Amino acid sequence: MKKLISMIALLLAATPHIFAQSSGQINYEVVRKIDQSRLRFMVNGEEVKQGDPNFPTDVPDSRTIGQKIIFAGNYVRESRDEENMMLRMTREPGGVPQTIQAGRPFEEYALIDIAGQKLLTFVTVGKDKEARTYKTEAPIEATGGWQLTQQTRKIAGYSCQKAVVNYHKEPYTVWFTTELPFRYSPVPALTPEKGVVLLVEGSKEQFRATKVSLGKVDEKSVMPNAEAETVSQEQMTDIRQKAMADFHQKMGPGGGGI
Repeated sequence: MKKLISMIALLLAATPHIFAQSSGQINYEVVRKIDQSRLRFMVNGEEVKQGDPNFPTDVPDSRTIGQKIIFAGNYVRESRDEENMMLRMTREPGGVPQTIQAGRPFEEYALIDIAGQKLLTFVTVGKDKEARTYKTEAPIEATGGWQLTQQTRKIAGYSCQKAVVNYHKEPYTVWFTTELPFRYSPVPALTPEKGVVLLVEGSKEQFRATKVSLGKVDEKSVMPNAEAETVSQEQMTDIRQKAMADFHQKMGPGGGGI
């Protein structure tokens, strides 16, 4: 009996993540290359694009943002630094355009339904009593043709296996672990059959887990908003665009955003 207890203790010590709690948080660092030809700035009420004399000269080649997920039960809640922030271009007469952070006219976050493999997007427009929340649903269609390798490495303290997947007409490298008790990828189309993706690498973007924290999460914080109004993808796009247009109008000719 003592020998059996000792063996169980050794097993628990050797594989701590297998018996991990089923809730917690993962922080990702997201790096994306910027296609400057697609950028649009509003300067003094006029839209400028690449090639225009007023187009900023200090736009970086890439940008780095944070992405956080919390998971509990059947849901994962995603939020990114950029989702509720926008950039505003200001310019004093005869001065150099300056970019500052400004608020966004709506709040947005996403939920992953793990069992149903669905992506739920929530957008709230307005404040307090005037606030209205909308929801869209879309199935997660995982890309097939995964080429599993024998390569392994530790990422954020977890053993991961390497796979190569063709996505967006190029090979993506995906590192995933089965030591966490749910199924998730920061790129929904690159969700493995089992496990959590902690690193995704493509030629134009990278998602890398920097920290995994296990601990109790209030399940209410990741549950869908039952009062949200369900709309189509097209309607959600219209809602965002209208909110942005109203916001630009309130800002006036002195500045704009991207």
